[in-house]
Amino acid sequence: MDRAAGPSARLRLTLSYAGFLLLAGGLLLAVVWVFLLRYVPDGVLNVPSRPGSGPAPFIPSRSDLQRAFAPRAAAAMAFLLVLGLAGGWILAGRMLAPLTRITDATRLAAAGSLSHRIRLPGRSDEFRELADAFDGMLARLEAQVAEQQRFAANASHELRTPLAVTQTLLDVARKDPGRDTGELLDRLYTVNARAIELTEALLLLSRADQRSFIREDVDLSLLAEEATETLLPLAEERGVTITTSGGITPACGSRALLLQMITNLLHNAIVHNVREDGAVWIRTGVRPGAAVLTVENTGATLTPGLVSTLAEPFQRGTERIRGDHAGVGLGLAIVKSIVQAHDGELTIAPRRGGGLRITVELPSAGGRGTAP
Repeated sequence: MDRAAGPSARLRLTLSYAGFLLLAGGLLLAVVWVFLLRYVPDGVLNVPSRPGSGPAPFIPSRSDLQRAFAPRAAAAMAFLLVLGLAGGWILAGRMLAPLTRITDATRLAAAGSLSHRIRLPGRSDEFRELADAFDGMLARLEAQVAEQQRFAANASHELRTPLAVTQTLLDVARKDPGRDTGELLDRLYTVNARAIELTEALLLLSRADQRSFIREDVDLSLLAEEATETLLPLAEERGVTITTSGGITPACGSRALLLQMITNLLHNAIVHNVREDGAVWIRTGVRPGAAVLTVENTGATLTPGLVSTLAEPFQRGTERIRGDHAGVGLGLAIVKSIVQAHDGELTIAPRRGGGLRITVELPSAGGRGTAP
């Protein structure tokens, strides 16, 4: 924004300090002047001396004091003016020094250097709080930019794969016109369906990140039952049993997004399970001020380090091989974005004996329920 040039903050503070000092000095001199006018008599007074004590002392009159006071008062005011300007300039510079460091850090951040930190020394005061808040903002921005860059790179890689496969299949068909087109069409259909699935997942992830949805009161227990009914055929096909429990769990948010969140969690728990006699447990309940959803499943043993990366886009755990229902690697990333968009908290931890325990806490919409 273009603005007219004006005096610097340091100059304004200097003038303020000097003006205040002059005002205080002027008030003090005015008090002295009033004292002279009120308590010093006018005219010359000669006090008679006692015999043998010498001449009588001379007491100056009011007019004599006024004539002597005026030039000295002017000199004092001039001295205060010089002192105020010099001292004010130095004090203003010391006071504004932290702002200079913050301004330099802001310019570096605007130029793209998000790794710079102010790290303002000294005790906690208003400038220190501002600098610490700015450092925290830079840290969050740096993490978000790095995450977006990784996401863009991974998304480009994932989208390039189906396009490259499609190009290869079309090249083969072009070079061999007599090739059976039925098999080619089936493979093209599969690749295209996967590309559509990935695109829809990316759109859903973007929608959750932008928080462009209407909030309403929803019951997580009903959404869990709906997701279970939807994915029950897949669970039966893979030999996984689903157990749901919990009472009414009121939350506030987008019903479609929260249903997608639970569906993703349940789908992830079914697909990434043991090959035989797998199990999934879904529990809903409330805690003070929060609606809680917990999804546990049996499965391979995962290390805490690997578990901490599962919510990142396109991350898959060990032995999570792509299959007919393996997804595109955005399931838990979408869950994380939906939880964050609803001001909730997502906790992913390895389950003792194998598998995962995923807990989602969302702000409660009120009501009563049972703790999970």
